[in-house]
Amino acid sequence: MKPVAIVTGASRGLGLALARGLAAAGWQLVVDARDAAALSAEWPESAVAGDLRSPEHRAALVAAATALGGVDLLVNNAGILGPSPQPRVADYPLDALREVYEVNVLAPLGLIQLALPSLRARGGAVVTVTSDAAVEGYEGWGGYGSAKAAVEQASNVLAAEEPAVRVWRVDPGDLRTRMHQEAFPGEDISDRPLPETVVPAFLHLVTTRPESGRFRLADLQVPA
Repeated sequence: MKPVAIVTGASRGLGLALARGLAAAGWQLVVDARDAAALSAEWPESAVAGDLRSPEHRAALVAAATALGGVDLLVNNAGILGPSPQPRVADYPLDALREVYEVNVLAPLGLIQLALPSLRARGGAVVTVTSDAAVEGYEGWGGYGSAKAAVEQASNVLAAEEPAVRVWRVDPGDLRTRMHQEAFPGEDISDRPLPETVVPAFLHLVTTRPESGRFRLADLQVPA
């Protein structure tokens, strides 16, 4: 039976590229995004559109994967940048920061919690898409960066607590996506690589199944 992956934020950008890569490699998919039209246009048979902040939506994703056999891989890719241009920490609106944390930290953790019984039983894996903003002090990245730092550390602890499950924190690097453009409004980001360029490294990670840890996709040695 084909393995089953849940990929969040799969209507565009990195999530779309990763989902396409998994599908081409023979995975069954359950995909999520808030844009129901864009998601269904790309994934008519595996789309479960909704807001990850909703417990009902998270339950629907896991139920859809369970109907296919169970969760072998959970890719927590969906996220938001926050206000654009990004405010300094001293000026960050707390309501906006709360939303950034709800989407980037609490929602993926809630999905992990629901998927864990299946992941444990199937020796599955969790991918938390992160950023160098989680570990570097870039001016203007206090909201998004601190949220990614929080979900990274939660994933780090999860790896220690769940030895039967692989837990990978994956930094894809700067890519030419809409979110990255929002981070640099008015600037030309055409020098950044497209999301598709990191798919081989991602598939290599998922296939070789190294120990839980943090990985920069650019650093992975992918056989030619």
